[in-house]
Amino acid sequence: MMLSLSSSSPSPSSSFFFLSSSKYTTTTTTPLSLSLSLSLSLSHTQIQFQWPSSSFYYFFISKRPPVRCSRHEHQPAGVLLLDMGFSQKEIDGLFQKHPGLSLGSCFSTQIDALENLGITGHLLYTVIKKRPKLLLTPPFLSHHLKTLIHPPQLARLLTATDPQFLSDFEPKLHLLLDYGIPKHTIPHLNLTKALCLKSLQDIQEMLSFLNRFGGLPLILARPAILNLHLHSHLLPRIHFLLNLSGGDEAATATLLLKLPFILAYSVHHYANHVDFFLSFAGFTHQQIFKILLVYPSLFSASRNRKLQPRIQFLKQCGFNSNDMYKLLIKAPLFLSLSFEDNLAHKLLLLVKIGYEPGSKELGLAMGWVCRSSCKNMQEVVSLFLNYGLSCEEILGMGKKHPQVLQYNHKSIKQKLDYLTQEMGYEVREMLAFPAFLGYQFDGRIKHRFEATSGEEEGMSINKLFSMSSKRFSKNQQNKQQQQQLTQP
Repeated sequence: MMLSLSSSSPSPSSSFFFLSSSKYTTTTTTPLSLSLSLSLSLSHTQIQFQWPSSSFYYFFISKRPPVRCSRHEHQPAGVLLLDMGFSQKEIDGLFQKHPGLSLGSCFSTQIDALENLGITGHLLYTVIKKRPKLLLTPPFLSHHLKTLIHPPQLARLLTATDPQFLSDFEPKLHLLLDYGIPKHTIPHLNLTKALCLKSLQDIQEMLSFLNRFGGLPLILARPAILNLHLHSHLLPRIHFLLNLSGGDEAATATLLLKLPFILAYSVHHYANHVDFFLSFAGFTHQQIFKILLVYPSLFSASRNRKLQPRIQFLKQCGFNSNDMYKLLIKAPLFLSLSFEDNLAHKLLLLVKIGYEPGSKELGLAMGWVCRSSCKNMQEVVSLFLNYGLSCEEILGMGKKHPQVLQYNHKSIKQKLDYLTQEMGYEVREMLAFPAFLGYQFDGRIKHRFEATSGEEEGMSINKLFSMSSKRFSKNQQNKQQQQQLTQP
């Protein structure tokens, strides 16, 4: 066997196959301008390959890129399926339902493509078992997808989606990424609903519409919004809320950003709740929307189990529509808290203090104590009793300032200690002005007392602390100026 290598002059980059009576000769010229001659003797026949050759007959073969062979290319389809974990019975069933699998025209190439996407082992077995038609189609997903989508999610996409809806999947995905949706959001999407079952134009139209109501921040707050269909889901739901707001797009966007999950409810669900508040509570559309802005979870409260009994309770306490609105705009939790586990215990404690059942004061107190736990309420009442106050006095404070029972008991103790020990007031001074317990300790109570210490002897805490910050600062400045003028 002889091998020789020599250089030659450049010529066009094409390939030719040469044939003569005594030898086979092939000639190729490349940009590297190399000539190779190989002579092989076997028995009495000589086969020689030589580049270039002088006398020849030739056939032209067009130039083409090298073919990359699959590592599974020469293995029968049945063997490959056995290697993946399929039983012989499962393989026979697949071949019976899909005869083309046994021919394996795209079989090995598709398996390589799936493995390049990170779909291997049990994931690969699951994908092929649930979607065997994939093996009859050429690969259609780029291996770059594995940097954007985790293999388990890709496997779910392939098993849940017919291949005909995956042809333009990657352009749709890049549309979302170009819009500003980060990669870490992709796992929260149902890719079949969000991308595959929508056209590229539908997705662009949806993103453009959502720009009016929060846009990217809204999608990031709840990526599942992209799973909804624009015309059958998003448009009717957002338009219902927009009409409820009186056409205020900014207010509607604020509502959606506060609770994007509100878009998961149907228009029928919205209408059912709104009709209840219109007919049973006597609210207006504007009042309902304002309550929603404060408490977007209003639509999650059951109409029969929670809303109707709560509104009925307020009516029994003498509330009219305007009274109920004023309470619920400040204490909307009253509509959704559990009666058995929460409200019933608070109601019993209020009645023990002295609130009269069916009174308006009881209804107001029930609204305000929604922000406090039952344990904190008990601690507050015990604290007042330990300071020597009677239930009648606690009741009087509650009627004058219903929020008093919702304050944190530790904060109340700090303020009462300061009132009696540092400021020198009697604890009952607070009975005339229970709102004192709601002021910030360092920023208002301590600061004002120290600023006026020794100057306002005998001043009521109402006059000292209810004064606005602007007026208090102005008074202090005037006093400082007067002191400077009187100094020699």
